[in-house]
Amino acid sequence: MAGSVERARHWRYAELPGVDLLRARYVRKTFVRHTHEHFVIAAIADGVEVFHHGGGDRSAGPGSLALINPDTPHTGRAGVPEGWRYGAVYPSPEVVAGIAAETTTLRGTPGFVRPVLDDSYTVRLVHRVLRAADEGDALAADTLLRVAVTRLLRLNGGPLPRREIRTAGARTAARARAVLEERMTCPPSLQALAEELGTSPFALLRAFRDAYGMPPHTWLTDARVRRARGLLDAGTPPAEAAAAVGFTDQPHLNRHFARIVGVPPGAYQRERKNVQDAVTGLLLPCEAWENR
Repeated sequence: MAGSVERARHWRYAELPGVDLLRARYVRKTFVRHTHEHFVIAAIADGVEVFHHGGGDRSAGPGSLALINPDTPHTGRAGVPEGWRYGAVYPSPEVVAGIAAETTTLRGTPGFVRPVLDDSYTVRLVHRVLRAADEGDALAADTLLRVAVTRLLRLNGGPLPRREIRTAGARTAARARAVLEERMTCPPSLQALAEELGTSPFALLRAFRDAYGMPPHTWLTDARVRRARGLLDAGTPPAEAAAAVGFTDQPHLNRHFARIVGVPPGAYQRERKNVQDAVTGLLLPCEAWENR
């Protein structure tokens, strides 16, 4: 990969409901610990991505896929000086469950067993999905997505473990999460939250980490960005979205949003608007992702 220019396009194609799409080339980009509501199917074209997942670092190079289940904490960074280039699809749990029910014999909630899979054929399928979406070929995009997800589930699929709240610590963590969701714009301190829940700060911190894979303040930032995405999708201006989820100002939203989603909120929202305009019948020029 020549040069050191970073670029990314995070978008939706109206004919693939419930699926986010991404093309990106990163060199210095570092993704902080975060989660996704959707599955992550990232097909590496060049370079190496390293991501922390399940207690250790994983590496995905050319011809391999990084596979993340919903609500699974992970990070992301370059594994080589030249960075990494990839394309990714983010199908919702409902989309994956529907494909699994039709094409596999998996029982329970389907998911991926291993976070890295070497399979150059599926890597090519993912990039063909993105190309078909770019070209407005709904039949090809939908077909190729279904073939790719089916292949991944057959090669690397299994039932996701059920998260059952059994211990006192897990119940405390769940209560803390509910409080933070309710008071997202004005959360309590760790001390105040622990006192409210009848525990100590360090006991709460340990319980929350065990339950959700990150401390409460990191989880809150992730939750704020997730809620901001919904507001941006609905057309809320970035400055208003920042205030609505509890960020001090738009620059704070910009910084955290880019470190989790991979693009600034303004660029993210423009792509959403393009999809909405396409749905209402407006024909917009399609620019190549390299020029974004």
